[in-house]
Amino acid sequence: MSRALNAQKQSVPASSIPPRIFLVGFMGSGKTTIGRLLARRLGRPFIDLDERIVERTGRSISRLFAERGEAAFRQLETELIGEVIDEPEAVISLGGGAFVSEVNRRMIQASGVSIWLDCAFEIIVKRLEGTNDRPLNSSPEQLRRLLESRLSSYAQADLRIDASRSQPAELVEEIIGRLRDRSTRRSSST
Repeated sequence: MSRALNAQKQSVPASSIPPRIFLVGFMGSGKTTIGRLLARRLGRPFIDLDERIVERTGRSISRLFAERGEAAFRQLETELIGEVIDEPEAVISLGGGAFVSEVNRRMIQASGVSIWLDCAFEIIVKRLEGTNDRPLNSSPEQLRRLLESRLSSYAQADLRIDASRSQPAELVEEIIGRLRDRSTRRSSST
């Protein structure tokens, strides 16, 4: 990369990064870990939608699924997305199924930028080994089918980041660079 281009990228102000950044992807893709780091790096609040649901209901995600079912959980997820889009600035980690809903995708696309943390299935399985707090994680075969059913929704995100190949801090820097590049391209085309 030329020095001039590199200097130009560094001169893009932080304010050029969209105010609301939504991290989407499958369970175990790193949304919470990367979201916390990205929020800290940008000096913004971090919102984990699943954590908000637990706070709001006083129940774990697994318990909500068992007591109310997935449809009720998804409705609550949509309600909370409707609330967090009013945040002036935030990095928001969505649950793995939130971006499957067309209603949710439209709200997110109208209020911020969505970033798909795409992670290799084998890495996801390894990350989820020994966890029992994810109601849709019953077997690797079931996980693969669920992931495959969601890929077309995840592919509708504004940006795709390969979350399989780097350390979280490196992914945060890649995300910031891609957001700045995106902003630069948009402002030069207007």
